[in-house]
Amino acid sequence: QVQLVESGGGLVQAGVSLRLSCSASGTDFSINGMGWYREAPGKQRELVAITTSDGRTDYEGSVQGRFTISRDNSKNAVFLQMNSLKPEDAAVYYCYASVKALGNWFFENYWGQGTQVTVSS
Repeated sequence: QVQLVESGGGLVQAGVSLRLSCSASGTDFSINGMGWYREAPGKQRELVAITTSDGRTDYEGSVQGRFTISRDNSKNAVFLQMNSLKPEDAAVYYCYASVKALGNWFFENYWGQGTQVTVSS
């Protein structure tokens, strides 16, 4: 069993930065994709940024150029540096990982518990 634990959310003013962190813990597993999704009230969960194990990244259009995803494979960790935050970035941010347990041939999706990001104008 793999657990994802996030940290770094909070209440900030528009224009400032936040950094989210997520670490995967457990035994005998490997991770392919890791990333961040967000869910605002009344909206569907959406992809914010994702990175593959070989370092490729992809971003949702509205965060391109403001957010940067990075990863530390040695620590099974993923980070999201969020700059120039806007009120519309406010949401619960969820860490995501595509995980393969030792002995399995398939990957499973794992989610963190979510961390709240609130941006005041």
